[in-house]
Amino acid sequence: MGKKVLIVGLGLIGSSLALAIKKEHPNVKIIGLDIQKSSEEFALKRGMIDEIGGKLEDVAPISDVILLCSPVETVKSQLVKLSKLPLQSNVLISDVGSVKKEIVDTANVLGLKNFIGGHPMAGSHKSGVSAGDERLFENAYYILTPQKDTIKEKIEELQTLLSGTKAKFVTLESEEHDKITGMLSHLPHVIAAGLVNQSKEFNEQHQGAKRLAAGGFRDLTRIASSDPRMWTDILLNNKEVLFELIEEWQEVMNGVKKWLKMENQEAIFEFFATAKKTRNQMPVHKEGALPAFYDLFVDVPDIPGVIAEVTGILGKHELSLVNLKILETREDIFGILQLTFKRQGDLKRAMEILRNETSYLCYEE
Repeated sequence: MGKKVLIVGLGLIGSSLALAIKKEHPNVKIIGLDIQKSSEEFALKRGMIDEIGGKLEDVAPISDVILLCSPVETVKSQLVKLSKLPLQSNVLISDVGSVKKEIVDTANVLGLKNFIGGHPMAGSHKSGVSAGDERLFENAYYILTPQKDTIKEKIEELQTLLSGTKAKFVTLESEEHDKITGMLSHLPHVIAAGLVNQSKEFNEQHQGAKRLAAGGFRDLTRIASSDPRMWTDILLNNKEVLFELIEEWQEVMNGVKKWLKMENQEAIFEFFATAKKTRNQMPVHKEGALPAFYDLFVDVPDIPGVIAEVTGILGKHELSLVNLKILETREDIFGILQLTFKRQGDLKRAMEILRNETSYLCYEE
């Protein structure tokens, strides 16, 4: 048997990492730990792990690699426990948290010299061990934040172990990582949640708003559906970065408010023109700090059974949808069926299948 890899936390990320490691390195022995016994049993039954670990203090000392796939605060507590155990001298430890400086600093203070922070920038609308997917990280960025004295060979060892993820590895300093994800992920989640909460109060006073919000507003605020416990954890562990970003956002909104009061058409126009130009220069369909989704549009006749026909064809070919929405349905004309996929490859395959098996017009935007 090859290396012993301990995965602590068998949720979406932990179980998906187990599958990816197992696929590329079948000789690796994967030991799984989770606070939910049912998750451990599910992972063992499905072949995600080779063994249920029992207690951290029992299995950590015999492990060659330890992957902590828990919330940030929990990871910090686990690092404290690991620092008190007789670990192997060359053990490699990593995590998957969305905040890195707090975790890397904790490991450094505790003297865990072979700790490398990790953040796979991938997710799903599903959660838990049953959502484990060996392709979850495919083409996504996987950020590594080693300590300053981490040797190159250890970074390469971790990348080799995780090669089955098919992810794109990027190395950053932990502080830089937190600033970037704060701007590109954490602040947008705060703003999205704020908009949704504001609309809740608005909807109570304007009953027609709830129905109209089902379109673009719902898409704009999609990330507000994220796990509230996880995001509480993330915000509290990246609060210094968010203090600055929220203040800057408030200054921007105050500027817009000022321009409206002054009816400053030039400033308002420039505000939107700059945003349009900047967004148009962003990479299209690249995995980044926010979960990526890919939309396929299908012009379908407004007749009974057409949606079942399309979804049935996709189901037959084992293509999974993240979301399905009808953008327009009126009598005697074509409606627009929006099909959302997690991977661009699934979108391309779905478009090819529907074009071959139906007469419907399929396209991206």
